[in-house]
Amino acid sequence: MSNNSAMGLFMMSNPVFECYAFYGSILIFKMIMMSFLTVLQRFRKKIFISPEDTAISKGGGEIRYDDPDVERVRRAHLNDLENIPIFLITGLLLVASNPPEMIANNLYRIYTFVRIMHTISYAVFVLPQPTRAILFIAGAVINIIMVAYVILSMHHF
Repeated sequence: MSNNSAMGLFMMSNPVFECYAFYGSILIFKMIMMSFLTVLQRFRKKIFISPEDTAISKGGGEIRYDDPDVERVRRAHLNDLENIPIFLITGLLLVASNPPEMIANNLYRIYTFVRIMHTISYAVFVLPQPTRAILFIAGAVINIIMVAYVILSMHHF
């Protein structure tokens, strides 16, 4: 593959890159919004981590580091920070390997769906296990499939 055609893989004219960029952007936006969900939960419960934060809450609030509802949202955010960057890297490597469009795009779509559902099932509407575990495993398997495809498509060692 020439340098020109390789660079073309990372342009919006490539439907695989376009799909990666779209779903990757949704996941990045989701991670950003998790910070706001944490803030919303803190204000709803009037639970803060710094004394100056209580001043901006009507009716004050208390300083606590162990509220179960706030911590649940924070753990969901942390889980995103541990998993989504891996997807963003493996997904981009997948684009570089010039995969079949249908397979790559469906991996991106399904991963995004399971990460959103993982957050909903853990931090918004708490669902019993093994719901969250199944969603987590599905996302991990997708990352493994993408990495395996990239490794198997390499020709130079």
